[in-house]
Amino acid sequence: MNIESMRIFCDVVRYQSFSRGAAASNVSQSAATQCVHRVEQHFGVQLIDRTKRPFVLTPEGQACYEGFRQVLEIYDATEARVKALRMEISGLVRVAAIYSVGLHHMSRCMKEFMQLYPKAKVRLEYLHPAKVLEAVLDAEVDLGIISYPHPTPELAVIPWRSERMVVVCHPKHPLARRKSVTLEDIRGEDFVGFDRELSIRKQIDKHLRQRSVHVRVVMEFDNIETIKQAVQIGAGVSILPEPTVSSEHRNGSLAVVRLESPEIRRPLGIIHRQRKVFTPTMIKFIELLKERKESSADSTG
Repeated sequence: MNIESMRIFCDVVRYQSFSRGAAASNVSQSAATQCVHRVEQHFGVQLIDRTKRPFVLTPEGQACYEGFRQVLEIYDATEARVKALRMEISGLVRVAAIYSVGLHHMSRCMKEFMQLYPKAKVRLEYLHPAKVLEAVLDAEVDLGIISYPHPTPELAVIPWRSERMVVVCHPKHPLARRKSVTLEDIRGEDFVGFDRELSIRKQIDKHLRQRSVHVRVVMEFDNIETIKQAVQIGAGVSILPEPTVSSEHRNGSLAVVRLESPEIRRPLGIIHRQRKVFTPTMIKFIELLKERKESSADSTG
């Protein structure tokens, strides 16, 4: 039994897939399958029930998964301390982000980071906000990027950037001719909103209530891309973070109007587990994100 075998086993379990787990561990599917088989032989018991699709862990497999994760966390923390003494910028940084952070912006940061530090690598995946939280808490990723972050006994928050919220509408909508609007100006409008359980929806609803503004919510979605598509076909107006609609504003497919009185902003933060031991590589990646935040906070997505 070695660290590599534990890591491959955990990746296979995490993705509930031998092929995806193998890809995460940078090994072939055959190698991942053989690795799991060796672990089962080591313990003399079946750890994964392959008769179900997707497969499920046996009770012994669940115990192994939880134990291996603890071992890997201790090992990674020890490795981080050793590298910190040498200030070596190498190894993998695992990041999960909400979709609306912006693929272009994050890809640009990752490319720049890996050019600055050729021995380092960043693995980024986009997830639903609840899944980002789960991935951080379960130590499946090192860092998470979410909106409206709140520290908890288990999670720490590093403030990142604040995005201005704007009113978005079809280019032929009467509001499209305005340079700025207030919340009162959208009273009675058909409104395309976020799902009710999302923090951004709760914040928008709070501001509407405070101003006694009623809108007709005609559609609700869990992501910004679908909201933009609904607004583009004239389903209604919406309130979205300005960076997420910059490209549509430039190409004329959406009208973006500054929202004044009140000004609403969406905070974004970097979350990590409390007492997380950062490698020098993680520290440098966070520093780069914070240095580049201004270039995207009010202009690009």
